[in-house]
Amino acid sequence: MSGSGVTTIRVRYEETDQGGIAHHSRHVVWFETARTEWLRQLGKPYRQLEQEGVRLLVSEVMVKYHYPAFYDDLLTVETRLVAARGARLEIGYTVTSPRGELVCNGSTTLACIDRDRGRPRRLPDFFLDEDSLFVESGTE
Repeated sequence: MSGSGVTTIRVRYEETDQGGIAHHSRHVVWFETARTEWLRQLGKPYRQLEQEGVRLLVSEVMVKYHYPAFYDDLLTVETRLVAARGARLEIGYTVTSPRGELVCNGSTTLACIDRDRGRPRRLPDFFLDEDSLFVESGTE
């Protein structure tokens, strides 16, 4: 199991302004897409987590913009686990352009919620396995 993954995303026309520059709000959507694909690559797609009674809800988003992304760019999004403890995951992202420019970096904090009760619950062992290549888990 790897604590990081890579996803490619093409900037679509409807994501840009008249100058062909991607709107800042799209970066958070790209984080979501990359996180979903990362979990799938790890063998734990969102659908499976939800079937196991787990929901991961975004409680915080941070984005630092560095360079614009343009229409039709094929962006590379690296997704990595930063922290996993208690009922929280922190995921980090780095988005680069096909020219090698750092478009943005950021993170999301996700709260682990019991699907049926709507209450916080401890992360599944999958995220806390000390033998994996994830960061070390802690307690809250």
